Order: sequence, then C-alpha cells, then structure tokens
Amino acid sequence: MARPGGLGKGLGALIPAGTTDAGAALQAIPIASIQPNPQQPRQHFDEETLGSLAESIRELGVLQPVLVRATDDGFELIAGERRWRAARRAGLQTIPAIVRQADNAASLQQAIVENVQREQLNPLEEAAAYQQLIEDFDLTHDDVAIRVGKSRATITNTLRLLQLPTTVQRYLQDGSLRTGHARALLGTPDRGFQEQLARRAVAEELSVREVEEAVRARTESPATRVARERAPKLRPPGLLELEELLGDYLETRIRISMGPKHGTVQIDFATLEDLERIYRVMTDGSRRG
Repeated sequence: MARPGGLGKGLGALIPAGTTDAGAALQAIPIASIQPNPQQPRQHFDEETLGSLAESIRELGVLQPVLVRATDDGFELIAGERRWRAARRAGLQTIPAIVRQADNAASLQQAIVENVQREQLNPLEEAAAYQQLIEDFDLTHDDVAIRVGKSRATITNTLRLLQLPTTVQRYLQDGSLRTGHARALLGTPDRGFQEQLARRAVAEELSVREVEEAVRARTESPATRVARERAPKLRPPGLLELEELLGDYLETRIRISMGPKHGTVQIDFATLEDLERIYRVMTDGSRRG
C-alpha cells in the first residue's frame, strides 16, 4: 500500500541528467515551511485538476518530488507548485522534495522548462513566462529559445500573443479560441477588427482557416485579391503522383482534374487501335501493341 507523502519515483523526469547538484538528496519537508515561487510563470491552477491530483495523492502519495531551495524562512519552490498545492489540499504534513542551490535566473528558468515541457502552461502563460525572462534577466529571443529547447521562431510567435487585445487574450485563456485563431488574428493590426472577428469566431465556431480568410479579405488590396484569384492554383501532390502511376500503367498521358464536388480523368490515345489496347489493359490487364 502506498504511503501518503511517500518519496517520489520520477526523479529522472524532473531533473535532467547532469544537472543535479552535488549532495542534493531527497527529503521529506514540512509543507508549511515551503513558500511558492513569486516568479512562477503559472498564474492559474484549474480547481478540478487540483482536486483530482489531491485525490490521487491521498491514495498513492506524491510520486514525484518538488524542487525547492533554502531561504531564511524555510524553503521556496523552484518547480512543482501544482503538486505542492494538491498535497496541501490532500492534508499531507510533509512532501518529498529535492533541495537545490539556485539563483533567481536559474530558479525561473527551471520552473518554465518544467511547465512548458509538460504542457502545463496555456499559450498566454507561456508567452508571459518568456517575456519575464527577457525583461527581468536581459535575455534575447535566441537565449530563451536555447534555455527552453524551442526554436527562436516559436518563441517570437508565442510572444506576439501578448499584443492581442485583452478580450481576445481572455478567449485564448479560457479555450474558446485556439492558438491558431490567435495567430491568424495577428495578421491585421486593427485591434477593433481583431476583437470583432474573435467574437464572431467564438459565436460561430469558425475554423482557423476561416479566420485567416476573413483577415486576408480585410487586409489585402483589391489588386492583390484579383492577382491571387487569377493566379494558377497549385495542384495537390497526390494528383500528380496518381497521374504518373496511371500513365505508366496505361502507357499514355493521363490528366486528372478535381472540382469541389467531383473529378474527371482524361486519357489520351493516338488511334482506335491504341484505344482498344488501353481498354484491354483496363479490363483484363493485358498489354498489346
């Protein structure tokens, strides 16, 4: 039977290889002596999720330790605030923890990396965390990308979400809009239109593609629109491959066209005899010259 507050087992997942401080050891620390990290990027903890985790902790104990550092008044969380909150809710007196030495920059970095890699941050919390690293510790987008293991483009695009109006950010935070919708809205600098289109997207359950089309219709010039509509459409790669396969099989040129509701296959032939040959190949697989 598992012990409530039992020592954690997931150390490898929590602390990457090569980063454990010399002498760091697993300890059972009084929950009351631990304070949350004031620089923790996560600001919202879902009550239902916390309740489920607390129930699991009552039954199984804390299977993965929190990460803390010593302070004058006790300990401060580096990472694992959700587990700490749930353990406190479950009525535990102590929690398994690893005590590490870390300055403010390392503390915040570790909290961000744990949360981002475990997908516990919503897009706005992730963006706010990146912004905090940049502002508080004078990091560049490249620096942040290296620290959290993401591309520079990902960091920059995530940070752009903070440019959206507050109402749009709220839709993103509560899940009414996805990140794709938000990035599509950033295609226009008109904040009023962003809010209007966001409300419409939520009310009508618009897809990301529909939001992109609405933004493009709003922002592109008439001349650009006409040029785009007249430009030849790129054909799907699958059609080109099928044309080649059929052409090789029938030993003739094949052209496949697709419309919104149906498609056509055009088969070239030279003479009536050639057409008969194609017919035989299609019906019984024999090839005759």
